[in-house]
Amino acid sequence: METILLIDDDVELCAMLTDYLNRHGFRAIAVHHGETGLRVAIEKSASLVLLDVMLPGINGFEVLRRLRAVSTVSVLLLTARGEDDDRIVGLETGADDYLAKPFNPRELLARIRAILRRSSTAENSSAKSGTSGKLLRVDGIELDTAARSVCCDGADLELTDIEFSLLEALMRSPGDVVTREELAVSVLGRKFHPFDRSLDMHVSRLRRKLDDSGRPGDQVKTIRGVGYQLAVRTMQKIAGE
Repeated sequence: METILLIDDDVELCAMLTDYLNRHGFRAIAVHHGETGLRVAIEKSASLVLLDVMLPGINGFEVLRRLRAVSTVSVLLLTARGEDDDRIVGLETGADDYLAKPFNPRELLARIRAILRRSSTAENSSAKSGTSGKLLRVDGIELDTAARSVCCDGADLELTDIEFSLLEALMRSPGDVVTREELAVSVLGRKFHPFDRSLDMHVSRLRRKLDDSGRPGDQVKTIRGVGYQLAVRTMQKIAGE
């Protein structure tokens, strides 16, 4: 049974969501304070963290920042409706996805399942393939689909599940434009919405990490109105096929 950690100071909402998630096959735990939530998120092996922005103690952004320094656990950020800046900051800080309050519990459940399905697919791939999985090598970037690891010119690159899936999708079509619609389905697990900035923010974080590794982040190019392209100078075939 997968564990969902809910960090939110709305006690009534937490009680409702805990009951709802428990009835749908999850083990839900609720914490109502920022610092306590951070400690539990680090110490407990939760499959996913539902994190509210407004918290007593330290706010959700600070919880997320400190959590990302030590963990790649999936995080779904809960924001106030209309607070676009909160969503952008959350995604830039490392949230996997966001959902605006008030929300339909069925929409929350769909988002949770999409995130966990992506994580489960990655784990199953690694378990079945061991360390001899398929390698994607493109222009000095090496991505191991089994070990879920990425090296840029020999240096390890730490990516979240979404960033890894995004880079993998681009590396499977090097030099070609991959549409936002295709990436939304394959990476986020949902249909593309023109006002959803999630994909753009994940691309921005991927570029930043490529820059930090010494690899030019502008290698991931935006094709306005269409999608994204991994610009390459040289490329190799997939190993292990």
